[in-house]
Amino acid sequence: MASRKTLNAKNLEALGIERLAELLIEISRGNAAAQRRLRLELAGATSPADMAQEIRKRLTAIARSRSFVDWHQRKALVADLETQRQAISQVAKVDAAEALDLLWRFMALANSIFNRCDDSSGSVIAVFQAACRNLGDIAIAANPGLTVLAEQAYRALIENEYGQYDGLIEVLAPALGATGLDHLRQLVLKLSQEPRQKPDAEDRKVVGWGMGGPLYADDLAERHHSSVVRMALEAIADAQGDVDAFIAQQSEKARGVPSVAVEIAQRLLAALMRPGLRSMPSIRIDPAGSPSSGSRPGSMFWKPWDEPMRRRRSAGPASRAHSTRSTCAPISSACPTLRIWRLRSAPSPMR
Repeated sequence: MASRKTLNAKNLEALGIERLAELLIEISRGNAAAQRRLRLELAGATSPADMAQEIRKRLTAIARSRSFVDWHQRKALVADLETQRQAISQVAKVDAAEALDLLWRFMALANSIFNRCDDSSGSVIAVFQAACRNLGDIAIAANPGLTVLAEQAYRALIENEYGQYDGLIEVLAPALGATGLDHLRQLVLKLSQEPRQKPDAEDRKVVGWGMGGPLYADDLAERHHSSVVRMALEAIADAQGDVDAFIAQQSEKARGVPSVAVEIAQRLLAALMRPGLRSMPSIRIDPAGSPSSGSRPGSMFWKPWDEPMRRRRSAGPASRAHSTRSTCAPISSACPTLRIWRLRSAPSPMR
């Protein structure tokens, strides 16, 4: 049995409401964070609108701050941000539309905070990534206009300088639906087609040096622009289940990179997975289109996907049923050079 001196809710309740209130006032005196938390709780007890107003005031104050937050001040900042995030979740229970607006405002703080913060521990970005995940459920509950939500997501993707919006499209996909995703895709495509002005040679700014020589600010900006477009279109393609659209974002050179080939193959296989199939077949990806020369004959061999497909077309119904099970995956028309090989057992050779 716990001692009556142990700090727990039951023992504190025994002190009574009046004594607890006196202690809270005493403990919070001179502690700005504790006072903000108490005001937030009092506002929430009054009405969700009052709580939302308190959150908005605090977010505005954080946005105006310009002081640098070093490692020993970071814990207080994280606690403050987490308090606001959780308070927004409380508002969402009664007013999802208001909570969604507050959460977008909260996320908009990220770039300015990271510009003046030491986040070597990753604790600050963790709060923003958690808030980004909250956007999905709150957006579904708020049910905003699909065009408005798509435009908000588009602006967020452009402002994703520190990874705070990573995974945003996947999170918002259920709320966006087919219409919202298509509108977002059109916005990103329009961004990709906007002309980019290149400065004159004498106006180019060197921001660093690499193995190939100087690194120019305009080159880095162009790479960032291309990366934003490509990653957004990849995420939209995944959300729409469009494997060919995902493959279209990979250059011919990139498709020959094993890791990219694996990503493509995984999506092709996922598109072919039968309902109820719980495991992926054992496969090996070879961008060059040939089985590995390092496999030992006699124990295993690699079977290309197109051979059983050819047999299936020329065989009878029973053979077609059998060969269908041995097919690993078709090759997308967008990536004709990729070959997917399925690992199959083979009899041991005669000795």
